[in-house]
Amino acid sequence: MELRQLECFVAVAEELGFVRAAERLHAVPASVSRRIARLEAELGLRLFDRSATHGVRLTAAGERLLPEARAALAAAARVRDTAAGITAGTEGLVRLGTSRAFADRVYRALDVLAARRPGLRVRLERAPQEARLAAVRSGTFDAALVRTVRRADGVALHPLWDEPLIVALPASHALALDLADGEAPGLDRLARLPLRLVPRAVNPDLHDLVTAALPGWTPGPPFTTLLDTLAELAAHPEPSWTLFHPVGPLPPTPRIAFRTLPGLTAPVSLALPADRPPAPPLQALLEALTAMAPAGHPAAVTAMAPAGRPAAVAPLSAVRPPVGTPGPHTAAGVGRRATSAGRPAEVAGPCPAGAAAPAPG
Repeated sequence: MELRQLECFVAVAEELGFVRAAERLHAVPASVSRRIARLEAELGLRLFDRSATHGVRLTAAGERLLPEARAALAAAARVRDTAAGITAGTEGLVRLGTSRAFADRVYRALDVLAARRPGLRVRLERAPQEARLAAVRSGTFDAALVRTVRRADGVALHPLWDEPLIVALPASHALALDLADGEAPGLDRLARLPLRLVPRAVNPDLHDLVTAALPGWTPGPPFTTLLDTLAELAAHPEPSWTLFHPVGPLPPTPRIAFRTLPGLTAPVSLALPADRPPAPPLQALLEALTAMAPAGHPAAVTAMAPAGRPAAVAPLSAVRPPVGTPGPHTAAGVGRRATSAGRPAEVAGPCPAGAAAPAPG
């Protein structure tokens, strides 16, 4: 069965004549008649009564099939319209690999994208960074947000923004370094302290970023998790320090000073397949992400509050969680973020307050 046969059937049924139907379809009557005959033979039904006295009339079978033929033609038209929208970048679905660490920027970018391209949907897929890059290479993800990656095989990296790194060190030693309240330490001062840095095998991008900026760095005790490492920093008799990237407010950890590290930031990029230019939907997403104004960096503070658990933060040097099967986070999963009516983008909800966020890539 061909769509052209259905078009001829509907035209003849509505015009009640082969000549008028042929004019409407810009065809000749004999061609329309042949297509109707082939359709009737394929269906095993007579669709029209043809008589010299009464002209052309639908049979009972033709009347029953006419709404279905119209629905099939309407569906085909929607397919064509959607395909045209995808080609133009106004329709379609983008599968974006991400992590909780990028939630604020992603939500704001999706708001911009929804206003510009209301027919374009973005499905967020959470996975560790190496899994995100692998998914872009394999085509499972259309794009992925990554941090501190300078180069990667099989993907093209489009720079988006730079994010700060936060230094955590014992508050008593911050005073010993003669740092005023809120003053950021220089790398030369920090280089003399043992650094709790993730091994290169776990996070090579961060490791290389930090060691390149601190060629004479002093290795300290191993980094485990952010909560445990901050507790060790506060309790250990020998001062040391670590780095992490905040997702939310800085944790009110007793006896720990937090400072924004000057002169060293973590670049964030959008990873796309390297073998072809960005398709229009991906180009629209890239423009929305690029349009985001730099988020406010967390203020440098010294946390001397009573004992309490740190708020939701994600260490850049954290050991990565086990690779799980990435999946969409929709209303049936983590949640759909509330926005204006008609927002098409599917997004993941924020990390619950007081819970340690998973390590970002």
